[in-house]
Amino acid sequence: MNHTLASLRPGQSGVVQSLTAEGAVKRHFLDMGITKGVHITVERIAPFGDPIAVRLRGYSLSLRRDEAAKICLEG
Repeated sequence: MNHTLASLRPGQSGVVQSLTAEGAVKRHFLDMGITKGVHITVERIAPFGDPIAVRLRGYSLSLRRDEAAKICLEG
């Protein structure tokens, strides 16, 4: 079963399998270090569900929920 980063709850994590984004958004993900095989953990989600704070490669960043939905995880 494939699921996306947007489906995870705080404390849950996964390994990036693929990105469904294209163009500038995909380039933005790659620039942030979101690549296939990277381990990513949801740290917290804002009260209304947007943005989502995640941790990967030793640092934290925030993603919009619609961006997180374009990051497919293994498993």
